[in-house]
Amino acid sequence: MSKQGIAVIGQDAACCPGLSAAPLDEDQAADLAKIFKALGDPVRPRLMSMIASRGEGGEVCVCELTPAFDLSQPTISHHLKLLRQAGLIDCERRGTWVYYWVLPNVLDRLAAFLTTTRPAGAAA
Repeated sequence: MSKQGIAVIGQDAACCPGLSAAPLDEDQAADLAKIFKALGDPVRPRLMSMIASRGEGGEVCVCELTPAFDLSQPTISHHLKLLRQAGLIDCERRGTWVYYWVLPNVLDRLAAFLTTTRPAGAAA
């Protein structure tokens, strides 16, 4: 499988400050937009959830993902390709099957970006 991809958030520790820490520059905003765009179809967050639910280091064969959807295998592969290009998942071909896993560092950085700090005494 091709290892082509796009720049993903968090390539270095200072890439994306938290949402309330500082305004994003153009490059940071563009990188985040690519990730959110990749998650913009309801099938893709479901795929991410199915893959991530395998736990740390877990992986899922595409043969296990496809039956969960009322979509063709090529359509599922297309969605997985977009998630891979956004840097959210990676994969490896083994024989005729492809196995996918989540890239936790990217998800951690995305979560850190979305986390806001509350002032002391603020209601949750």
